[in-house]
Amino acid sequence: MGIEQKQKPTRNLALELVRVTEAGALAAARHFGRGTKTNADQAAVDAMRLLINEIDIDGKIVTGEGQKDQAPMLYSGEIVGNGSPPELDIAVDPVEGTTLVAKGMPNAIATIAAAPRGTMYDPGPMFYMSKIAVGHEAKDVIDINAPVWDNLQKIARAKGMAVGDLTVVVLDRPRHDALIQDVRDCGARIRLIPAGDVAGALMAAWPGTGIDVLLGIGGTPEAVIAACGLRAMQGAFQGKLWPRDEADRQLAKETGYDLERVLTLDDLVSSEDTFFVATGISEGPLLNGVTYSEGYAHTHSLVARGLTGTVREITAYHHMDKLAEISPIPY
Repeated sequence: MGIEQKQKPTRNLALELVRVTEAGALAAARHFGRGTKTNADQAAVDAMRLLINEIDIDGKIVTGEGQKDQAPMLYSGEIVGNGSPPELDIAVDPVEGTTLVAKGMPNAIATIAAAPRGTMYDPGPMFYMSKIAVGHEAKDVIDINAPVWDNLQKIARAKGMAVGDLTVVVLDRPRHDALIQDVRDCGARIRLIPAGDVAGALMAAWPGTGIDVLLGIGGTPEAVIAACGLRAMQGAFQGKLWPRDEADRQLAKETGYDLERVLTLDDLVSSEDTFFVATGISEGPLLNGVTYSEGYAHTHSLVARGLTGTVREITAYHHMDKLAEISPIPY
């Protein structure tokens, strides 16, 4: 096929959205370890809203984090961007891991994802989901309905590893006590994280993190965001909506959500033309956190596009005095 028959390079919005997550990470990092998670979240929201509204997009937020924990938020249904084409669905978590930031702990990120309008899954009132996420080597072997041992054996075989060499990332929650025991009974290693299952899902697909699979119950909005990144990384995801109690179960029935349906990447975002960006707030296996030296703040971001499968790492040096002169955001 000649070059004239192939698609010309098109606009990579992820390279514009990275300014949004950088701003969120810089603003939130000023509250690192200060015990005020709401302040960190609000700072990131204000910074990200300011930056995203300057971009040439007509964006509609499909899912955000604030609804679940009543935090400050870029709310579902909010229109962002300056109104110019293209029309996009937006999923955003200004601070994934507000408690991590408040307590000065690792693995907090600022993250955003975008896809063509009408292609992102809307979880509605269902805030939690049972999940399994892996990288490209094991993308064809996972089955969320299968026992833990079956999945770990197949993942290990696909990766050319022993089960005992696998590392499974799991949110450290009482609801996972049985899951954790199952993983240990299989002989695999576990990395427990106090928060951050967008980062956890991406760790399973990104080289060098030491993570092979994400298992467990986490946020549904986070699943939508992670799906956009996993597309670019050629990873795989399966999820099932998880009701916390009988009230959730009844709500799912009333609103038409099938609790038995297995949701894949194609269900969570039905377009290949996805954009995913994350910037580290605090140090973790996926990203370095914001650090400061000699008048500069340093950020580390992942910038991914599903259409091309390109994932960039961007290290930026932000001159704090110059930012202070021109920006209303207290970085």
